[in-house]
Amino acid sequence: MRVPSNPLILIGPTILLLFAATFVWIWMIDRRRKHLLYYGGGALLFCIGAMSQIFAIPEGAGPNAVVSAFIYVSSVLVLCDGLLRRSGRGLHWAEYVASIILIVGGIAYFFYIDRQLITRIYLLNFGIGVICLASTLRLRGLRYGKAAERVLFWVLLAFSIHFFLRTTLTVGLVAPSATSFASSPFWLALQYSVAVLGVALALAIVQVTVSDTLDELRRERALDPLTGLLNRRGFEEFATVRLQAPHAWPISLMVVDIDHFKKVNDTHGHLAGDAVLKTFGQLMLATARQVDVCGRLGGEEFLILMPNCDLEGARIVAERLRTSVGTAVFDGLPKEWRVTASVGIAEIRRGEALLELIARADEALYEAKRSGRDRVNAYRQAIAGV
Repeated sequence: MRVPSNPLILIGPTILLLFAATFVWIWMIDRRRKHLLYYGGGALLFCIGAMSQIFAIPEGAGPNAVVSAFIYVSSVLVLCDGLLRRSGRGLHWAEYVASIILIVGGIAYFFYIDRQLITRIYLLNFGIGVICLASTLRLRGLRYGKAAERVLFWVLLAFSIHFFLRTTLTVGLVAPSATSFASSPFWLALQYSVAVLGVALALAIVQVTVSDTLDELRRERALDPLTGLLNRRGFEEFATVRLQAPHAWPISLMVVDIDHFKKVNDTHGHLAGDAVLKTFGQLMLATARQVDVCGRLGGEEFLILMPNCDLEGARIVAERLRTSVGTAVFDGLPKEWRVTASVGIAEIRRGEALLELIARADEALYEAKRSGRDRVNAYRQAIAGV
């Protein structure tokens, strides 16, 4: 085991270890967010990889190069997987296997078969850079998200690019000698740059995690307990945020009403009515896109705000919802009882407030109900008298 000549090198791994513990602690409080475990695992693995190199464990240039490369690559894959899982994606196991084989296998080849230190340096650093950069590109939508997400995107991008720049600037075309490697500009730049940018990335992830926690608390306060949709207050809050997003246009709104819902309560009781509302809410969530805002306006009336969706796109989604409601089986009702829904849709106008948009979609809904119910009607059709 090698004792580091500069103890300051241990600051980075120590901080990353604290971040790993922090992410695991937050996950233990809210175990629904499994991506936090990936954050903690990635930070812990990166810390272990750094310690492996700093203390030369295992001993021997070849074993240490292969083992530390495996740990580093695994840490980056786990961290990127966590970031992608937060956005509803994730890495496939084949991406793990391919990355490890190409990078770690290449490190082993260029040590034990065709010994080339400079190739190993570029392979490891550029390989990690490619993994991070590819994940950053898949998360490019974050640059239009909330403030914490925008910070995370740019820090992750800087972290990705620095692997290419640092390696090129400190190594060039001539690899440092094996005897002076630990004191070479490349090694020192590696330790300090990864420590600084690694901590910056960890802080950005913590910031996003805190922001997500606050959003979750606000969402729970704003949820309708029966349907799991946003209540009116919550819908207005979240919809207002969507309306202010610069890249959300065009925006459409759908107002949905369960036809003859009072007859369900009068005939089968309020428990059956509640079951219908609960199932209807599930159908809405299953039909809506991830970016849509779904809410219960009150009683049997529901809303879906749809960013980046014009009137024709909203009509397609509305017809899909109407069809799924008409074919669904609702608990508490006879099998022959068919529940239907009427839908009114409208596309927002520049400078229009949310309540004005709701009023126009509501007008289209009333026209759909006057025309026989169980249908979708757009505001422009209602105005044109079609």
